[in-house]
Amino acid sequence: MVTDSLQIPQEDARKLLGAASPDAALLYIFLHTGNDPRTAGTELKMNDTRLSCAGATLRQLGLWPEEKKILIAPGERPVYSEKDVLGAMEQDESFRALYGEVQRQLGRSLNTEELKILLGFVRYLGLPGDVISMLVSYCRHRAREKGSLRNPSLRTIEKEAYAWAEQGIDTVEEAAAFIQAQNVRNSRLNRLMQLLQIRGRSLTAAEERYAQSWLDMGFQEECFSMAYERTCLNTGGLNWAYMNKILQRWHQQGLHTAEAVRSGDQKTAQGASGQLGEAELEAIARVLREG
Repeated sequence: MVTDSLQIPQEDARKLLGAASPDAALLYIFLHTGNDPRTAGTELKMNDTRLSCAGATLRQLGLWPEEKKILIAPGERPVYSEKDVLGAMEQDESFRALYGEVQRQLGRSLNTEELKILLGFVRYLGLPGDVISMLVSYCRHRAREKGSLRNPSLRTIEKEAYAWAEQGIDTVEEAAAFIQAQNVRNSRLNRLMQLLQIRGRSLTAAEERYAQSWLDMGFQEECFSMAYERTCLNTGGLNWAYMNKILQRWHQQGLHTAEAVRSGDQKTAQGASGQLGEAELEAIARVLREG
């Protein structure tokens, strides 16, 4: 086993700590010191299930060494016929079982076009039936979180299926790790919405991009409250572009805790005198120009 010294980047360390997975942290160290992934199970004394979960967690965090996603262009997708569907229903017992499971989860019968989509999950994307079942369940849960009382369509599930395929999610362990990571993400996102006094509605796509970028920066929760308070005091309410400017400047200066912000560069934060810092003045000027 290679045991060279390793300096973990601050961003990677924040991601690993946030994941709270000892196995993933151990596998990260093993891989990033130049060891062969094929020997990880033996060297780290992990069984296949633990190793697969740890690897899936690293992939979800973007920390797998030289991880390359498989991009699937829409034009490459095969077109299945009604004959293909009928043949699968007659000859493939596992596909019939999958068909029944998906119908059960969605609470309705699937038409021929939907069966063609389902067949694509199996034959083109190569997703096992149990992973597809988890995919459908995940999409249903996500629809509920967004306030929809209806189950998602197969077209909606298809988009998520291709996203999973591009990320290499094709085992139960990888699907479970992805879903867990998304649950943690949604929990943090909901907490951020509470701090920003957003209630009774979902975030718009643009707002969610802002919010997710802030969470990815690794700030302590109190930093969001501080940035929100300054935003409201200086602009009269929540202004996403203004708050983004503040948080970006703190992130660039490595100020990710409330204590660091308070004792950091006074040009970044609002000083005790009540004067605005350079970052806040720039943000106000930008807001005024865009308004």
